[in-house]
Amino acid sequence: MPFNKALVNAVLEVSETANKFQSSVVIRTDTKNIDAKSILGLTYTVLSSQTFKLEIHGPDEKEAKVAMTHIFWKNKLPVEVI
Repeated sequence: MPFNKALVNAVLEVSETANKFQSSVVIRTDTKNIDAKSILGLTYTVLSSQTFKLEIHGPDEKEAKVAMTHIFWKNKLPVEVI
């Protein structure tokens, strides 16, 4: 499977952004729950999913929600914060 450079960059940005926060950042798809700080799980999820839901809990969750939402929309990945 050839790599889509834009999706690879999106995966890196999502992971790097999630790792800036203490809060737990979980991405939910139709069939999986993935730790956004895990680049391996994240790569498979972004390449195989069409919709994403973010579940963020922790001491800096408000800031994390804003930052993560921005990264998803910047990379044209539809996201809903739950």
